[in-house]
Amino acid sequence: MSADLAEGESRLLYPPPGLPPGGGGPAQAGPADEDLRVVAARHPGRWIATAVVGVLLAMVVSSLVTNDRWEWDVVARYLTWPSILEGAWATIRLTVTASIVGFALGTVLALMRLSRSPLLQAVSWAYTWVFRSVPLLLQLLLWYNLAYLYPVLSLGIPFGPEFLFFDTLDLIDKFWAAILGLGLSQAAYSAEIVRAGILGVDQGQHEAAASLGIPRHRQVRRIILPQAMRSIVPTAVNEVIGLLKGTSIVYVLAYGELFYIVSVIYGRNGRVVPLLIVAAIWYLALTTLITVVQYYVERHYAKGALRTLPPTPVQRVRWELQVGWSRLTGAPVPDGVPPAFAARVRVGRWVAPRAGTTTNAGSGTGTGPQGGAA
Repeated sequence: MSADLAEGESRLLYPPPGLPPGGGGPAQAGPADEDLRVVAARHPGRWIATAVVGVLLAMVVSSLVTNDRWEWDVVARYLTWPSILEGAWATIRLTVTASIVGFALGTVLALMRLSRSPLLQAVSWAYTWVFRSVPLLLQLLLWYNLAYLYPVLSLGIPFGPEFLFFDTLDLIDKFWAAILGLGLSQAAYSAEIVRAGILGVDQGQHEAAASLGIPRHRQVRRIILPQAMRSIVPTAVNEVIGLLKGTSIVYVLAYGELFYIVSVIYGRNGRVVPLLIVAAIWYLALTTLITVVQYYVERHYAKGALRTLPPTPVQRVRWELQVGWSRLTGAPVPDGVPPAFAARVRVGRWVAPRAGTTTNAGSGTGTGPQGGAA
């Protein structure tokens, strides 16, 4: 019977009314075979902790609702203000573009660091060392003032003739200066994340791929990286979330991202706190979206490590509703509900033991096909 209980929950088996608690010997075990009651174990510590947290949460909600200085009407008015929406879109563009640049270049740097070429290893190490050492704000200002060092950018042969010329001010505006600062800095951190993920793959996987004669680039692309992604994705998403919030530093370039637009508005009307709440709500919404994407990406790469994939939030809600409806109406649980969820319908009810099971009501143990203690 223990196989039918919900995961992470303990159950106590009580004899039905009229049966002595001692249960008696095998001759008195007949009535106990008819019914068994599954009762949830009590957790008073969990109930106390829940009550305390509930009271604290109620206090926080009360302070947010009753304090007029939050000015929620101002927050609601500016939350979808056209300039705020433009700033949020600019933040999204900065995050997406800088993430692509950072992780693409970071993957290349990680592979260079793991290569057998001393020159590639040295260049990758030096790049990571420099860009992790220089503050991001300083990098942004340097890229924005690149035209002071190089008024004209050219392509040609080193120490030889030059063929193509570009005006630096026309090529690198505020947006691309921000992308260079954010993306190149992110590449240094991404390189270490990717390298750690690759080194985390079992050495036997490398040896097995090499013994099959698979080319090196195909080993990395089809065998090593898919396994490394299981450890890369959580840390990489943390970096993307940090990058999303880090775009606020671009305000020093007077680029119209979310925080810069908010600071301009509250500088004019003096509603500092409501406008900061507007920015916080937008950052919270964008971070939540990234977190949802992270869940499905992790679930995709977990296929090679788990026999049963974890349920999606939609599946979990649907199963909870089906279990709740079954407990309320007594209807059978649909076949698509996993046993760990379906077992909750049995809690607090009289249930008959499975065929072939011999139960001792006094001890609450069963033997037979299921075996083990309930």
